[in-house]
Amino acid sequence: MRKNHPIRRAVLAGAATVSGIVLLLSLKPASDPASAAGAAPQRTAAAQESPQGGSGAQRTGTRSVTGDVARTQYGDVQVRLTVSGGRITAAEAVQAPQGGLSGQKSEQAVPRLNQEAVTAQSANIDTVSGATYTSGGYKKSLQSALDKAKAGGSASGPASGPSSGTPSGSSSSGAAASGAAQARTVTGEAAQTDYGPVQVRITVSNGRISKAEAVQAPQGGLSGQKSEQAVPRLNQETVTAQSANIDTVSGATYTSGGYKKSLQSALDKAGG
Repeated sequence: MRKNHPIRRAVLAGAATVSGIVLLLSLKPASDPASAAGAAPQRTAAAQESPQGGSGAQRTGTRSVTGDVARTQYGDVQVRLTVSGGRITAAEAVQAPQGGLSGQKSEQAVPRLNQEAVTAQSANIDTVSGATYTSGGYKKSLQSALDKAKAGGSASGPASGPSSGTPSGSSSSGAAASGAAQARTVTGEAAQTDYGPVQVRITVSNGRISKAEAVQAPQGGLSGQKSEQAVPRLNQETVTAQSANIDTVSGATYTSGGYKKSLQSALDKAGG
């Protein structure tokens, strides 16, 4: 019996150890770290779901609108606006009287007119002292651009939800059609002549020239008179010929030559 005492003690000690381990395991908390960690990713995914939904909100695009050319006693004035969210964010004169005193007045007046257009958000801007004709032409072309921007905005229609299927489908197809027919303008390099630079801008739509204009041409005195006679004819011939292979206007050889060079440059840029 004495020989069995050490074995009994070892067995009892082992049993006590196992019982202690089982007791400790039974005291483990119900909400362990693993379950808490499992809940955290679910909350994160739910939090990320909201920004993804927010990214689908409408963003108002930026577009440029060019007003009609306004003729003045000293040259043409034409204004282009950048419109974003229904507001004018930038204004620029793509045409203004050039050469001599007229050019100096344009350099002084146009930046002020551009700034006032953005500030006023309308064509109700002040005339720049000493540049009355340029200011008047600027306002006319600016108003034309504003009218076009307004018409374009209303044509695109309000941003409505898919409550009615047919109207939303028609507006979508209308937007696609307007995008396909959207014209772009390309300005050629300025061609230097003995009487002043000539620079041509063309409007291209569906691979064809729909409009041509001289944004620069010799101004002042006899050169200005020749430009007034020659440029409209050159513009018209460009649209007719769809190339720079147009006739030289009699009596305006230098202007015609410069026009052709700048026109060819614009055609090259346009890929034509």
